[in-house]
Amino acid sequence: MVDATPLEALGPAGLVFMASGQGSQKPGMGADLLDIPEVAHTFACASEVLGRDVAALVREADAEELNDTRNAQIAISALSIGTGWALMARDIVPDALLGFSLGQISAMVLGGMLAEEDAFALIAERARLMGEAADANPGVMSAFLKITPEQAEELAATCAQGEVLVPANMNGGGQIVMAGTPAAVSRAEEAWAAQKGRSSRLATSGAFHSPLMASAAEPFGAYLEGVEFRESAVPVIGNVHAAPLTAPGARDELVAHLTSPVQFETSVQKLQAAGARQFTEVGFGGVLANLIKRIDRSAPRACVQDRPSFEAFVEEWKEN
Repeated sequence: MVDATPLEALGPAGLVFMASGQGSQKPGMGADLLDIPEVAHTFACASEVLGRDVAALVREADAEELNDTRNAQIAISALSIGTGWALMARDIVPDALLGFSLGQISAMVLGGMLAEEDAFALIAERARLMGEAADANPGVMSAFLKITPEQAEELAATCAQGEVLVPANMNGGGQIVMAGTPAAVSRAEEAWAAQKGRSSRLATSGAFHSPLMASAAEPFGAYLEGVEFRESAVPVIGNVHAAPLTAPGARDELVAHLTSPVQFETSVQKLQAAGARQFTEVGFGGVLANLIKRIDRSAPRACVQDRPSFEAFVEEWKEN
């Protein structure tokens, strides 16, 4: 059982940092941020821990190389963590942190729950185990549009036909990502199309947040036994239960995270109820900022993903 605490009222600024998840990667992402000291330090830390040049991944890797789970997870996390540190160094301090899937680990680092060095080693092990699970149990993910949770559950029940098919990402605004075996997801896509619904296959290398990742859970749990977690300085919202994480509950959350759906919409709604006034994605692509728009078009949102957006956000925050 994951140990979580109720979400209390946020600070007066109501600033939420959102850390990007896998799938947001693109060659060259964040390359013009690498000379910012805090970003450079984070990439250097990742490189030292992993014994490879992580900055080269964002500068030089092509799409095929970067899309490999083992590369994508490290590059995305380094960019989110480094960007978050850079904003905090300029007195832009979040009142809460929310990561999406992989981004949950980045959020833990920015909240002080997890040391940066431990995080990169953990991410590499997580990526390795998820990659092995994906190789052993091939699966895919597809985003279904204008669908309700009830309709997603019905599709899963009728289209699984004995195979794995589950709602994996509860993105909000009528978007739910389904994960499962290729055949089961294809049946669901066809069934939804027959109801005049649209879907879009995602560029992932496995069916993450589904039972097809179950083989990674036990070894990942064993690995986490050797990792130290601390209490966070600000609420870090866990994806599984959409509640603030605690140090004692972090391990269980991260293990359950492999096979459980990401409760993004519920997390956002709880943060808004607690006083969230600004959602800022630290990382590339703007996926999370766009999801905020789907959930609540009136919610202030931003994506800090390159030098122009970084400088603009810092300037705007100082003015306000």
